[in-house]
Amino acid sequence: MIKNLIWLVGILFLYSCNTTNDKNMNKSNPLMCDPQTGVCEIPDKNTQESSILKSQVSDNRVKVLYFTDPICSACWAIEPQLKKLRLEYGNLFTIEYCMGGLLPSWVNYNGGGIQNPADVAHHWDEISDYYHMPIDGNVWLEDPLSSSYPPSIAFKAAEMQDKEAAALFMRVMREMLFLEKKNIAKWENISMAAQRAGLDSERLKYDYDNGAQQLFEKDLETSRQSGVRGFPTLVFYNENEQQTVVYGVKSYEAYEQAILKLYPLAVKQVYSKDELTLITYFGSLTVKELLVLSDITISEAEKKLRKLAEEGRAVEIQSRKGSLWRLKK
Repeated sequence: MIKNLIWLVGILFLYSCNTTNDKNMNKSNPLMCDPQTGVCEIPDKNTQESSILKSQVSDNRVKVLYFTDPICSACWAIEPQLKKLRLEYGNLFTIEYCMGGLLPSWVNYNGGGIQNPADVAHHWDEISDYYHMPIDGNVWLEDPLSSSYPPSIAFKAAEMQDKEAAALFMRVMREMLFLEKKNIAKWENISMAAQRAGLDSERLKYDYDNGAQQLFEKDLETSRQSGVRGFPTLVFYNENEQQTVVYGVKSYEAYEQAILKLYPLAVKQVYSKDELTLITYFGSLTVKELLVLSDITISEAEKKLRKLAEEGRAVEIQSRKGSLWRLKK
């Protein structure tokens, strides 16, 4: 099974390389995510056979190994699809996060013509327009991140405390980065995100310094051994050693079909598409997310979210490239 996984990921990677639009992305640059393939790609790495899929799945349910990074713009772009998957099939699958390490540092960095943070700003704006998710690239001009490693290690520390809260912590960090232009490599912003996610920030700092670094290094090794070179990469698998890989930003149907392929008896859950119900459940929504979740147009989604703000039920977080609405507490 593991050899098949590595083969699958490799084939999908080669396909994405062959369809890359060089105008939008240089394949050797991890921060230049290709809109055509929906992938943020890391440089070539040596790969080995892996044993990452040895854990068992009970009751024929599906597990998902999600290779990602806190600053991956393409990973932010699949938030709408993953939210809908959680609502319709969340009783059938669990997600395990594996950090990929997009940006170790800027020291001696020269990837595909990108030599400094300012070179990334315009590209992020283009990604925002392409996927209709708010991403303000000016963070790279105003308060650029030195590395994606600190927020990645912080996420592993959050998992040591509470895995469910850790997933919310990742969401909050991305909101702070993509909309609020906050440098999530700085501890004061990491601590702020932890508090917003309901985590104990003091314990987070302790775990960050005592164990989380080793967990992060294990994730990096898992990514290397699995041959994963781009994010997002989601590996779906079941207890019968069957698996399928969804590589890059894809339509909702691609993620749904991955579940159904591995669990044909899956029954789609019916959920409320009311905007207040949805924002209460998730805590925050973008226009694109409500569009996907409620099967409505962009203008309808924006109108409904603005109405929630007018009624005092939500707070609009504005950015240069779009807004996000948070449930008002």
